[in-house]
This record gives sequence, structure tokens and C-alpha cells, in this order.
Amino acid sequence: MIDLSLLFNIANFYALPFWLLMVILPKWVVTQKVMSSYLPFVPLAGLYIYLFGGSLDPESAEAFSNPTLPVLAQLFSQEPVMLTGWIHFIVLDLFTGRYVYLEGREKGIFTIHSLILCFFAGPIGLLSHIVTSWIQLKVSKPEEIEASAT
Repeated sequence: MIDLSLLFNIANFYALPFWLLMVILPKWVVTQKVMSSYLPFVPLAGLYIYLFGGSLDPESAEAFSNPTLPVLAQLFSQEPVMLTGWIHFIVLDLFTGRYVYLEGREKGIFTIHSLILCFFAGPIGLLSHIVTSWIQLKVSKPEEIEASAT
């Protein structure tokens, strides 16, 4: 098996440019093109499948099929399982950030704070985006929202 620490570092560094594009250069045509594609997720999903398959044995499959908190805590104390879970977080947080970015661009919603929160904790960033969207839509006039989306 490949060095897990190396895979951990590669996955973290792989995702970083996409976050930087969405936060620092959100209106750049390259950012818009890259983030409108699903291709950034393919390598991470492939790595996830590789790690998932490599960390799954009959004992862990049984534990995952009927999970309890203590059993999951024990499973995630194993580096291959934890790395698989970490890749899962990276993929889903990035996918959530992509959703926030794309909806923000489409509807003219301010997203930088929500994207930063998604980077650190996807569900918190998603909630931030939902609240920001609601507030912005309540206080803005429809023509202002339309103008900021273009």
C-alpha cells in the first residue's frame, strides 16, 4: 500500500487551489469554468474508492453494516479508515463549497464567508450560505439581486 501520510498530504494540497479560486478569484472565467465541471472531484473520488476498498475487510464491513458509536470510534482509530473518512470530508466539503459558489454566482449572493466556513467545516458553511441567502433576499430588491448576478 502507498504511504498514507503522502496520500493525506496530496489530497489536502489537491483541493486547495479550487478553494483559492472560489474565494480569491470568483469572477475569473477560469474559476467559473473549472468549478462548473465535475472533473475536479474525479481524482478525489478515485482515491476514496481505492482507500475504501483497501480498508474494507470482513470485520470492518460487518461493523459498518450495523454501526455503533464505540465500534466506529475503534474503526476510525485505524489510519487507513481515518484517511478514507478524511478524503470523504474533503470531497463533500469541496462539493458543498462548489454548490455555494455556483448558487452565489447565479443569484448574486455574497459567498466569501460561507466558502471559508465550508473549507473548514462544510455544514457550517452551508448553513451560513442558507442564512446569508435568506437575509440578502429579504433585504434586497429584486432588481438589485438581478444586477449583482450579472
